[in-house]
Amino acid sequence: MKREGRIDYVEFGSRDPAASRRFFEQAFGWRFEDYGPDYVAFDDGELQGGFFRGNPATSETGAPLVVLYAAQLAPVQSAVEAHGGTVVKPVFAFPGGRRFQFVEPGGNELAVWSERESD
Repeated sequence: MKREGRIDYVEFGSRDPAASRRFFEQAFGWRFEDYGPDYVAFDDGELQGGFFRGNPATSETGAPLVVLYAAQLAPVQSAVEAHGGTVVKPVFAFPGGRRFQFVEPGGNELAVWSERESD
């Protein structure tokens, strides 16, 4: 795999890194390692990154939107809501698939997409 020039690690500001950790562990199954009260590192199985205590990323602030993949949207949306996430843009179609956007408990806005036309 070519590594040169690829995104290798991503960090998110979070109002509450511990809350972000709990959410992504429970809703998506990510693995974490704590580095004190203000930083927690994650591994989603493909990409590694972290949450630091700081301002979260949202579309309102012009931050990049991180988009996660799901084979089916409905179960993922249910998990997001069950673990404290708030859907801010319900499922909508776009060329190539469908997606929804949510804000996790630490304040970051992300999206989940699927190429499936329906669930």
